[in-house]
This record gives sequence, C-alpha cells and structure tokens, in this order.
Amino acid sequence: MFFAWLKNYMPRSLYGRAALILISPVVTLQLVVSVVFIQRHFEGVTEQMSRGVALELRYLLDEMQGLPTQAGALNAVRDATESLNYDFSYVSDAQLPAQDLRRWYDFSGIVVVRSLNENLQELRRVEMPDDRHIFVYTDTKLGLLKIGFDRPRVSATNPHQLLVNMLFFGVLMTVISFFYLRNQLRPITRLGHVAEAFGRGQTLPYHASGAVEVRAAGNAFLAMRARIERQIEQRTMMLSGVSHDLRTPLTRLKLGLSMLEDEDREPLERDVEDMRRLLDEFLNFASGSAEGEQELSDPARLTQLAIEDAVRMEMAVKMLKAEAGPHVMLNPLSMRRALDNLIGNAVRYGTLAQVSVLRTEKTVTFRVEDDGPGLAEDLYGAAVKPFVRLDPARNQDKGTGVGLGLAITNDIARAHGGSLRFSKSDTLGGLRADIVIRA
Repeated sequence: MFFAWLKNYMPRSLYGRAALILISPVVTLQLVVSVVFIQRHFEGVTEQMSRGVALELRYLLDEMQGLPTQAGALNAVRDATESLNYDFSYVSDAQLPAQDLRRWYDFSGIVVVRSLNENLQELRRVEMPDDRHIFVYTDTKLGLLKIGFDRPRVSATNPHQLLVNMLFFGVLMTVISFFYLRNQLRPITRLGHVAEAFGRGQTLPYHASGAVEVRAAGNAFLAMRARIERQIEQRTMMLSGVSHDLRTPLTRLKLGLSMLEDEDREPLERDVEDMRRLLDEFLNFASGSAEGEQELSDPARLTQLAIEDAVRMEMAVKMLKAEAGPHVMLNPLSMRRALDNLIGNAVRYGTLAQVSVLRTEKTVTFRVEDDGPGLAEDLYGAAVKPFVRLDPARNQDKGTGVGLGLAITNDIARAHGGSLRFSKSDTLGGLRADIVIRA
C-alpha cells in the first residue's frame, strides 16, 4: 500500500512494463559503474598524477628563487625540464585570467584544480582550454610565471572511452533484449486478443505457442473454449427440443378450444396465447445472443430497418440522429432483437420513441429515448435482472411481459463487448437507454 501512488506513473501495457523491467537494471548498473569506478578510480588516478606534477613544479620553483633575472631563471629550468616538455614564460598581471578556466563537462578538471591548489601555495590560476594543454599561473620573486604542459600528465586520457563503450553496448544489448522480449510476449498478446474476441462472440483461429507457461495457458483456454462451445451447442439442441415438445400440446389445446362456444373459448384462448408468448420469451432469454455469427454491419442501416419495422407495426418511433462511420462487427439478428426490445419498451411506457446512432473513434452507441415516466436511478441495476418487474416506476397495466426484455438486451450488449446503460432523457424527459459497444 505504501507504493500505491506509484501505479499512476507506471506503464499500463505489458510491453511497457516489461521494457521498464528490462531497462531499469541496465541503467542502474551503468550508473553504479560510472559512480564507483569512474569517480573513485579515475579521481584517485587524477589526484595522484596532479600531485606528482605539483611536486615537480615545487622543485623547479625553488630552483628559480635564487636566480637574479627572469632570463637566467628561464634558461635554468629549460635545461632541467627539456625532456618533460614544460613551457615557462613570465607574463604581466593583465594577462592573468579572472578565474580558473575549464569546460563545464570537464569533471576531471575539478580534481586537477583542487590537487594543484593543495600542493602549490603560489598558484594563482589554472587554465584548461582543451584535452591537450594546461596552463598554471604562479607568483615568484621575479614576477608572474606562466607554466604550460601537457594535459595527459595530470589526468587520465580515456575515461570517456569507458562511458562510450558502456553506453553503446548497453543500448545495443537493450535493443536485442527488447526484440527477444517482444517475441516472448507476442503469444500472450495474441491469447488475450483471441479471448477477448471469444467474449464478443467471435471464434478466431489460435494455437498455443511461446514459453511453457504461455503454452499451458493457451491450451487451457482452448479446452475452456471447446467446453463452452459444446455447452452452447447442447443447450441449443435442448431448447429446440423443448420448443418443439411444448408447442405441440399448445397447438392441440388451441384446436380443442376452437370447438367450444365463444363465451368459454375466448378467455381460454387468451391464456393459451399468453403461455405461447411466455414460452417464446423464456426461449429467447435462454438462447441469448447465440444465434448467428458476427459480421461487418452498418449500425445506422441496421437501426433504420428496426425503425421501419416498428413504424409498420404502428409504433410512434423516429430516427433522431444517425452518425456515419465505418462498418463494425455485429451480430445483426441479436442487435435487431435488442433494438426491438428497447423500442417496444419505449412506446409501451411512453407515447414517442426517438432512436439515435452515435459514434466515436472507439465506440458505437445505439440510443433509444422515450417520454414516459422513466426509472429512478437506484433501479437502473435491477432493471436488467431477469424476471424483475419495476412496478413502482413503470405502469404494470401497459406491459404483459415477465421482465426479460432488458435482461436479453443486456446479455446481447455484453456479447458484443459492450454494456447497457440507463439515464434520464434530456430531450423527452423519460428513460434513455444506451447500448454502447466497441467499434
């Protein structure tokens, strides 16, 4: 729980998190090596080399102190340092730099300046314009002395090579590891895609691949999918048999009732018709969205057909808005059933229904609004439960169902990877029902 705040800054995708796990140790290792090895080792080497040069300069300055003239002092030290490649010259105070000079990224220069100042009391300034030369200014009895020598004498010449090698090979191995990791994660991504498609009613071809654990998960998914498909097939066969077995006695009842007198026949025929209608609703709810396969469909055209059928049945329904866009994967039979349920509820409990098709980059929304009494917000969740009649909110006398229409619609929305949502209509004041699915 202490690190819960860190979740907001972590990548959400599997690729991002795997890359973070891969890159973090590499970067940490490079930083540790840079600090421990470069700072400690090269700093120690630079201090030792600078101390040695400072001792040489200390000796030469002591030799120059007893000579009466600048020319004599310069000649004396030139003969003594001919093999050391020192360059001595006297300069005026005006030529003295205002401060020590080094490039901002020259970190070893900090150590050089510190070491020379600690070992040469007469030191005034240190000038390091590049990687090859260094100039120091010291006070003597004969004037301000400028001493030049090679930069490699006071600091290591190749610390950057270690950094370049570490950076190059670190990036190279990270790229190679990333491609390898992507190949290992691809079966997991493919499994997730196939599982998501199966949840939306699509059966995509898939074979288990990848590491042993991923293969085990893939085989478990294939076995689960096969069991679910067998169960759906068995349920469909059972429902077909039940439908056939129950409709036959109902038909015989209707034939037998037709021989009775009108006064006795009509109430009994209504009961038989109610039984047939209730049987159809039960079978529709049990079959859910298993009928048909998903295919590329035009949501606007599908909605328009549903409205035309409702108008032929003398329902007060009209299209309010139909936004155009690319076709999406839909089960046309199931989606028509869901729209028919929503339109039927809207005109049953209200006097007018308005239908819209709204689109975004990621979603398609089928919206049905009515001018009826609507639903209280605390009843939205109960409205999609099977066999629930919301008597206080909807007029019981206007509906003869058993409370399965919205449950069927909700199942169809879920089968398409979406959801059924309720709210109050801004235009008509009644209930607004939205079927939101991913495009």
